[in-house]
This record gives sequence, structure tokens and C-alpha cells, in this order.
Amino acid sequence: MPGPRLPLGKQSVYARRTAVAAGLAALVGSLVLNGPAAQAAPPTPPDAATVRAELAKLTVQPEGSMDGYSRAKFPHWITQHGQCNTREVVLQRDGKDVETDERCAAVSGTWYSPYDGATWHDAQDVDIDHVVPLAQAWRSGASKWTTAQRQAFANDLSRPQLIAVTDRVNQAKGDKDPAQWLPPLKSYQCEYARMWVSVKYDYKLTVDAAEKNALAGILNSC
Repeated sequence: MPGPRLPLGKQSVYARRTAVAAGLAALVGSLVLNGPAAQAAPPTPPDAATVRAELAKLTVQPEGSMDGYSRAKFPHWITQHGQCNTREVVLQRDGKDVETDERCAAVSGTWYSPYDGATWHDAQDVDIDHVVPLAQAWRSGASKWTTAQRQAFANDLSRPQLIAVTDRVNQAKGDKDPAQWLPPLKSYQCEYARMWVSVKYDYKLTVDAAEKNALAGILNSC
């Protein structure tokens, strides 16, 4: 049953108060949903069930050799648009209140690293991590790719392959796979495993036995 009809003047005041209340509710909801843990935003990987099925389809074999490897064989960071290269695009995507100069370099902003839960206010403290490292990809099949294919892999913004994280954490990771290294923040390890498998599956890269077992263990607890 509709409520009592308010006089016209009071209707206007009531409508304004209702709109303000709705706006505040939406703001509170946004703060809850988009807090620090949700700030970094690479493309969302498939859910755990889908990724478990993808993991089962990956070819299992020992890692290949590092013979012939060079980061130069994975050209990055390439220009994405204007003067913005891949690194700067990810910094803007994963950061909050990011401001750039005329060369597209990030001069201010806030970056939350989901690997370790740290927050940074200087882009120099932030690395763009290749979730599946370049050297790891090389040993898993990328040694047979063309330079153009390796460039696409190293600058892939369409998959969960690039993410802004604390520089020293990224350096500690190096080219290790999930049997050797996982994000220190345990609450992010499931997401990380989903990202890793999704990328390897899409690029038809191989996994070794220890790597597959580690990933299966994580995904089974997601």
C-alpha cells in the first residue's frame, strides 16, 4: 500500500534526502568492494574449477634449457598508445589517483601490491611483474616462438599476465615457478595460481611435475 502523500514542497525535500542517502549507501558499498585488496586490476582469470580443468590439459615435461635466452628476445615495454608504454598503462590501470606527465610517466598515485599487501606512493617502488616470467616461458616452450610472439606475450594486457607489485618482492620471485615461489600474502595465492595456469594454458606452455603438483594443491583449496 502506498504511503501518505506529502505536500509538494515536502516531496521535493524528501526526494533530495532520499537521493543523498542512496548516494551515501553506494559510496559505502564502493569502499567495501573496492578497498586496497581490489585496487590492482589485471584481467580476471577463470574460476578455480575451470582452471583445474585447464591444468589437467597442460603438457607435463621437464623444463627446457636456458640456452639462447635473453630478455631482449621478449621486446618490452612497447608503445601502447601515444607516448604510453606497457609499463605506464599497467601503472595507471592498477593504481589509484595516478597522475602522469607529458611523457605518460606516472608522477604520483597509490599502488597496492596484492603479492605482499604493501601500499606505495612512488612508482619507482613498483615493478610490473610478468606472472609467468619470461625465462620461465622460455623454458616452457617460448624458445620456439617468433620474436613477434614473444613480444606479444611480454606485453599482454588482455590476460592476467601483468600486474603492478612491490619491486623487491618481484625481484625475490625472479623466474621461479609456483613450486619454488608463491606470493607472501597467502590470501592471494589462489588468485595467483589461477592467473598462472590461465596464462600457461592460453599460450600452450608446458609445466613440470613439481609445478603441476604445487598448482593442483593450491587450486584444490580455492
